[in-house]
Formats: sequence, structure tokens, C-alpha cells
Amino acid sequence: MATLMSAIVADARVTINGIVSGTSDAFWSDSELLGYGNQAIKELWKGIIDLYQGHFLTIDNTTMSIAAGASTVTGVPSDLFRVERIRPRVLNDSNRGLIFKYRTITHPDFVQAEAVPAVTPQNTVIYYAVVNAGAPVGAPAILLAPPVASAVNLWVAYAPSMAAVASSGNNPIPGESDVAIKAYIVAWALARQRPANDPDPEYISVYATEKRNILTALTPRSVQEPETVMGFWEPSAADVVPSTY
Repeated sequence: MATLMSAIVADARVTINGIVSGTSDAFWSDSELLGYGNQAIKELWKGIIDLYQGHFLTIDNTTMSIAAGASTVTGVPSDLFRVERIRPRVLNDSNRGLIFKYRTITHPDFVQAEAVPAVTPQNTVIYYAVVNAGAPVGAPAILLAPPVASAVNLWVAYAPSMAAVASSGNNPIPGESDVAIKAYIVAWALARQRPANDPDPEYISVYATEKRNILTALTPRSVQEPETVMGFWEPSAADVVPSTY
């Protein structure tokens, strides 16, 4: 079960021998320690989304769409950080065979598609490019080429940005990450007692080790298939003829 951020903050306070928050001589307030905890959450999120294992995947099948003749997607949510996949919202005869593929705006496929007139959204490929800063700065733009001749509602899988977690909220990072977040809080809390205001080296090292272990533990999501395969030119076991000597 996920751990409340208030519990992780309280655990960190015990480690740094901090006076209970709310008293007049409390050196570290709960809001300060929670702020360090949210920094840890966002730091861990950066590493986990690069595993491409869908730990933070969000499915939008209500807001995003393409208007007839449009070259951009409308209804892009403000928390969209990275597009994982786009397809038609409903797979019926009106958009049967419509496939979306990612390209940069300078890719030859995208450049060539921009010169094509609007196409019927069936049995064709639409290229899309994601531009602008994206979350948390603001919603990115999703450009399209070629345009479609009729409107298409979209199903979009995307990685959202990580919003700040309140004290009453759960730790959103998977992979048994409580220790990592606690170590990060302690490291930066103790920075206030160091001459250079740098994080405590021992606890920041604990955090780095925990982060590395979390990233290792989170992939792969499934072990139904072997991680190794036979060499390209090697025969399969069924093709090997037993020696008769």
C-alpha cells in the first residue's frame, strides 16, 4: 500500500532529530521537508519515464481530436509531457486502417506529407510531431501531416508531468521508493547546517543508490518472454542434427 507523504516526512524528521513541527523552535517546518520530498519525487519521475514501461501512462479518450482540414490536434491537456501513442478513438469503418506515426517536423516523411491535400481518414498514415515546451510549462502542440478530410476523435496514450503531492497524498513513485525519498529529504534538510549549503554527502549517496535500485527493479514489467534470443544466423534447437559418432 502506498505511503502517505506525511509519514515519510515524519520518518525523515526522526532521522535528523528535528523538533516536532508546529512548535516555536522547530528548525525544519513540515512544508520545507515536504518540498524536499516533492523534489525527490520529480527527480525519480525523470528516470522512471525513460524506462518506457508505462508506469505513469495516462489514456485520454475524451478530449483530443482532429477537425476536418486541421493541421494540429485540439484539446491537448496541459499536463501532457510525452506522447506514447495515437490512434482513432473508435475503430470503425469511418477510420478503418488509419495509422498515426511519429516524425520530427524536419523528417522527409513529414515534409512531404505537408504538401499532400487532405486525405480520407481510412487506410492511410498520418504523421505527427510534438513541439513546444510541454508540461509543466504548458500544453505542447501536436502537428499533423497530411490533414484529414473529415474529423477524427483520438485515443492518446501519454506520459503526464508530475504534480506536487500534498502532505495528505500518497507517494506516487513505484518500486518501494520510500527510502529514496526519505534520504533525499534528509540530505537537503541537513544542507542548512553545512557551510556550503550542499546536501549531506552520505544521505545523497543513499538516495543515488536507492534510485539506481528502483530503476533496475522497475524493468521489465513482464518476464513472460526471455530477455535473450539466439543469434541471427544460429540454428534453432529443432534444426540441430544429433551427432551419430
